[in-house]
Amino acid sequence: MNKLSAIVITLNEENNIRACLESIKWVDEIIVVDSGSRDKTVEICKSFTDQVYYLPWEGFGKQKNNALDRAHFDWILSIDADERVTPELKFEIESILKDKIEVAGFAISRKNYFGNRLILNCGWHPDYTVRLFNRKKGRFNPVQVHESVQLSGEKGYLKQSFVHFTYRDLSDYLQRMDRYSSLAAKDLFAAHPKRIIAKMLLRPPVTFIKMYLIKRGFKEGAFGFILCVLYSFYTFLKYAKCWELLKQNKP
Repeated sequence: MNKLSAIVITLNEENNIRACLESIKWVDEIIVVDSGSRDKTVEICKSFTDQVYYLPWEGFGKQKNNALDRAHFDWILSIDADERVTPELKFEIESILKDKIEVAGFAISRKNYFGNRLILNCGWHPDYTVRLFNRKKGRFNPVQVHESVQLSGEKGYLKQSFVHFTYRDLSDYLQRMDRYSSLAAKDLFAAHPKRIIAKMLLRPPVTFIKMYLIKRGFKEGAFGFILCVLYSFYTFLKYAKCWELLKQNKP
């Protein structure tokens, strides 16, 4: 049977991390990389694993690669603090690990919650992302935010899903939107973007139309409208912050 390392990165996640680690305590090892929590996150993590490390923040992609580099086994399960492995997903993963695995990794869908509400539209479902992979054939792209595993080989898909408690409420979304839009702006700036004003004007309404009409956000009622507006504003904000960076760094 293939052994499995689970990797988690944390920062002030005391409200989430216990349930997350409880859902993966069946794996062969858990690696946690913390970037300076000031709450009880590290204390909670140490009750589940002795592999808890501190590393300064370098962005989501690099931080997850730092955790990946500390794993001892080839097969990796990457999970965020606000995600949970269900018993059904655990059984499916364990079944896969029993045999020789031909693919480089597997995409796992997520059941995304906003507060207590499961969102099935707006492009939030099934939300597949590679989270189970062979470290010899996959690595995170080193971006500030919205990182993903880049595989050198074929990809499979699991039937079962993570449970993902995405945001507690609107205030939680707004706080994280400020942080994530700043990180996304840095990635955009590093790519030397062109026509930034045009993108600032056009991308937000395109985001709204895609989420609300094409991805059927309207089926979520008033909340779907609010969510699509929020994501449109996030899109505007990351381009506006990138424009600010370009102005600040203009020769």
